[in-house]
Amino acid sequence: MRLWLAAVGRAKPGPEQDLYTQYIRRLSPPPTLREVEEKRPLPAAARKAREAELLLAAVPAQAVVVALDERGRSLGSEEFAARLGRWRDDGTADLAFLIGGADGHGDAVRSRADLLLCLGAMTWPHMLVRALVAEQVWRAQAILSGHPYHRA
Repeated sequence: MRLWLAAVGRAKPGPEQDLYTQYIRRLSPPPTLREVEEKRPLPAAARKAREAELLLAAVPAQAVVVALDERGRSLGSEEFAARLGRWRDDGTADLAFLIGGADGHGDAVRSRADLLLCLGAMTWPHMLVRALVAEQVWRAQAILSGHPYHRA
């Protein structure tokens, strides 16, 4: 199963990028990162809609889409791993995680998503969300393979 991460914004060198890199090096296969930006000064609703277009265009059309969204479902690590395992076992070719901009996801992403996933009630910096997603995918792979990384 090929992994994709599409995110609004460009990562800059720093601790968040280093942490993301640490986890993607563990993933097999490592995800393909696609960064998108809308540079025009648009009103929030128009910017969200444009970012949604850019995010969806950055991943394969047939991909299973997981949108990181504050209004999404919160899953424990084992439940998340089971969901990834089902997609893998069902023959999903592409799994894409979408991280929206500062104002969240546009309606196109929310309606296209196979799963709206919340990382908790707190607000996280977008660059840190990349590392959190990478760590949870690594943890899911560890759970599914019986690796001792996850201790429940």
